[in-house]
Amino acid sequence: MDAEGTMNLTRRELLGFAGAALAQRTLSAAPAPTAQTVAVAKCATYSDAEVLANLKTMFDQLGGLGKLVRNKTVTVKLNLTGSPGQRFQGRPLGSTHYTHPQVIMATAHLMGEAGATRIRFVESAWALSGPLEDYLLDSGWNVSQLTNSAKNVEFENTNNLGKGKQYIRFKVPGQPYIFPAYDLNHAYHDTDVFVSMAKLKNHATCGVTLSMKNCFGITPASIYGDDAGIEEPNEKPGSGRVSAMHGGRRGPSKSAPGELDPHSNRDAGYRMPRIVAELNLARPVDLAIIDGVQSIAGGEGPWIRGLRYVEPGVLVAGLNPVNTDAVATAVMGYDPRASKGSAPFPMCDNTLLLAEKLGVGSADLSRIEVAGVPIAKAVYRFTV
Repeated sequence: MDAEGTMNLTRRELLGFAGAALAQRTLSAAPAPTAQTVAVAKCATYSDAEVLANLKTMFDQLGGLGKLVRNKTVTVKLNLTGSPGQRFQGRPLGSTHYTHPQVIMATAHLMGEAGATRIRFVESAWALSGPLEDYLLDSGWNVSQLTNSAKNVEFENTNNLGKGKQYIRFKVPGQPYIFPAYDLNHAYHDTDVFVSMAKLKNHATCGVTLSMKNCFGITPASIYGDDAGIEEPNEKPGSGRVSAMHGGRRGPSKSAPGELDPHSNRDAGYRMPRIVAELNLARPVDLAIIDGVQSIAGGEGPWIRGLRYVEPGVLVAGLNPVNTDAVATAVMGYDPRASKGSAPFPMCDNTLLLAEKLGVGSADLSRIEVAGVPIAKAVYRFTV
């Protein structure tokens, strides 16, 4: 390990990951989901030129942005976990637990160049019932600069109805784990392309929070929040989703489908990975982007004890969230097929494997082509 905390994976470790993947496949009767290319880049700073150049190369390695976004509406789910007033070591939010605004602006610029007709940035931000732009301003962002990074850039708070007139129901195909369907803001329906833009982090409940876990934030607190309405949504939510989602101590508003089995396991380490997995099946991700230039290790935000500021210096992107998260998990120094009780899943089930079982994508590194920087040269161990 060098002074930066970076360590190359040994050949034995890589073979071990592949061996674990083979063992898991033999236990599953379901056909293996299709694997796609994932791009990895080393990116030392958030400078305009470095981020833009790396993202452009990565998108080209994935087949080109034009093929994905030209003449289309693109909805980008950001990761703005926790209140803007909660900072770690006084550092800018984008340097620790928020997606960095430079990554967001560069992505918007490249999507605009590739012919996207509309780019909508969304988030169900903490205790927010007003415009998302206000939340971004409170976070210290230059909203005007972000708005001008491409043509037709807009913002929507998806914690409630936002600019929509009704919620859209997204059914979970096949055999769901917890909920049969989710009622979401219209922005996740009225779009051609859905992008999950995440941060490379650990998570206290789910082990890691990457492009899939980021999609937990598409659920509106008006329906799934601690102060959601009993019969109908509360359009002015002021809390998180601990009671209904993490602990199952209350149901969502009765306007939305309730749980399949209200007597199922109430442990957050059981519930949350399953909710995240089925959300990614109900509202599929078309492009996953993970900001790992600077971050925190040990948890998802400043409210978690024992955090460390880290500089992994990487960006990861892919067209499938399970594939992308599998590579990102390996970049963090973990086995993406690890079982409960092993790092990074000491007290929870593995979301990647649960999503794989649903057919969302493959978490098998031996089946995923990595473009750009090999995993072995990009590893930054989050657990030391």
